[in-house]
Amino acid sequence: MIFKRSTAVNIGAQAELGACRLLKKHKLNVIQQNYRCRFGEIDIIAKSDQHLIFVEVRYRQSSSFGSAAETVTFKKQQRIILTARHFLSRGDYAELPCRFDVIEVSSDKDGKLQFNWLVNAFQE
Repeated sequence: MIFKRSTAVNIGAQAELGACRLLKKHKLNVIQQNYRCRFGEIDIIAKSDQHLIFVEVRYRQSSSFGSAAETVTFKKQQRIILTARHFLSRGDYAELPCRFDVIEVSSDKDGKLQFNWLVNAFQE
């Protein structure tokens, strides 16, 4: 099935909203969504008691060609890291250690979104 752009954007927005709910359920404070700068975008920035967490949300309709996490390539990781550095340069959260998580989102046979949270999915 090929999604129209509006449908793909809608699914992406639903995936990010569900990921935020998952993070909040685990007592994380979502600081910002869709943080953009010249280096790239970070889907979600959240804070726990111990960490500032930069989260990449990836949706895959099917795992036939690999998992959603596998689409976070080295190049994509580097863009996320540069964007995180830009965010940290503002100084608000520079004292907290950081980590980079990926939340994989897929649909079950009934179309319900399923989430797989990969903590510390990659390192700087």
